[in-house]
Amino acid sequence: MAVEDGQTANLWLTFSLMTVVTWGLYGVLLHTGQAAMADPENGRYKAFLWVGIAYFLIAVVGPAVLLLAARSDWAMPAGGVLWSLLAGTSGAVGAFCVLLAFGARGHPAAVMSIIFAGAPIVNAIVAMAIHPPAGGFGGLRWQFLAGIALAALGGTLVTLYKPGPAAPAAAAASESDGAQR
Repeated sequence: MAVEDGQTANLWLTFSLMTVVTWGLYGVLLHTGQAAMADPENGRYKAFLWVGIAYFLIAVVGPAVLLLAARSDWAMPAGGVLWSLLAGTSGAVGAFCVLLAFGARGHPAAVMSIIFAGAPIVNAIVAMAIHPPAGGFGGLRWQFLAGIALAALGGTLVTLYKPGPAAPAAAAASESDGAQR
């Protein structure tokens, strides 16, 4: 999507924040879908199947329609195809690992906090390895390094001090209170 000078220069920020919201919902929705499958043994695989169907509809059908509408030439260099397949593989393996973490009794708040705190750290390290910063690594500003440390600290603190589930008696009492109203 091309952005002209007259349009907002911060469109990237809007899309970034939309990704924050959708990926922030991802873990909770996925865990809820897994539980709603009512299959403790295979529910995660059933949920992942539907995640794949959603990916197909949005990530395959959607771009194909846009490319057809734009009358694209469909020429795709091998390097672009390879890196894009690697990106898709990485994303799909990551999504599957989220389900495996839930299946191993990981709490969505802890699992997703580790992922969302750790992923930017991995991204920063790999991005700098592929595209070294101007001035080299010795020129990294302290604010950047503090951000990396705070991301790690934030993920750790949320994981260690996440709220626990409601006590079974309290949950049952609140359900009966709701039924009486």
